Amino acid sequence: MNIQWYPGHMTKAKRMMAENIALVDIVIELLDARIPLSSKNPDVRQLAKNKPRIVVLNKSDISDPVANEAWLAFFRVNDLAAICVDSVSGKGMTQITDEARRIMQPKLARKLARGRNFTPIRAMIAGIPNVGKSTLINKFVGKSVTKTADRPGVTRGKQWIRIVKDFELLDTPGLLWPKFDDERVGLNLAFTGAINDQIIDIIELSLKLIETLVSQAPSSIPTRYKVDITDGESPHDILEKIAAARGFRLKGGTLNLERAAITLIDEFRAAKLGRITLELPAEVTTC
Repeated sequence: MNIQWYPGHMTKAKRMMAENIALVDIVIELLDARIPLSSKNPDVRQLAKNKPRIVVLNKSDISDPVANEAWLAFFRVNDLAAICVDSVSGKGMTQITDEARRIMQPKLARKLARGRNFTPIRAMIAGIPNVGKSTLINKFVGKSVTKTADRPGVTRGKQWIRIVKDFELLDTPGLLWPKFDDERVGLNLAFTGAINDQIIDIIELSLKLIETLVSQAPSSIPTRYKVDITDGESPHDILEKIAAARGFRLKGGTLNLERAAITLIDEFRAAKLGRITLELPAEVTTC
């Protein structure tokens, strides 16, 4: 299942980010804590040029807490500031501004020595679609200043937002890259909702998710749907069991596999199958 999605507005977004990078002091790279590798846009490092970066693992409340710590350690060993946050509740978010001030302290001190008494820190926030940028910004500000939705591609243009007196954010559209060389990257992005569901065969995607969960979180499906899974059982058979367990049937009694597929994917995204991380730092070669 080779998934690719790079709508035209993303080319414009990438160009806009490149044109505005000179205006900012720091780049905040927002990742999905469930898939830090797959949600890490390889173009951001180049776009950031030599600007300091802060890696923010969002949705850390629905990812595996042990994996969260492993990822934090990995990024810090590679000389990147890293923070776990939950943009819905606001947990961990004050660490972002604290870390930005720490990183910028020497530069601000030099400006102060030259007589510039107040200079706000300006940061660009970058991330894939549906990673929670708008939710995070709205939580920072305490009101709705950017559009949010549980689907990718809502933010289309840039917007400057003052978070506090000394900290400003440049919001940017969710940005993917033109080609996913690894099939798993496209699948992980689709599992977590970063790719438009309308371009995907939802039943086929659910079968891939079942295959992944059986391998990486084997108790998640039996626990959630109260079904037994035998060794070697096919994803299709397991999807049928989920449909039967939930009573999803069409007229005539045929199992409604599409409804079961949608339910499985939605409940995985909402962490109703547990706090699951699909990638670990051992799989990363560069950051």
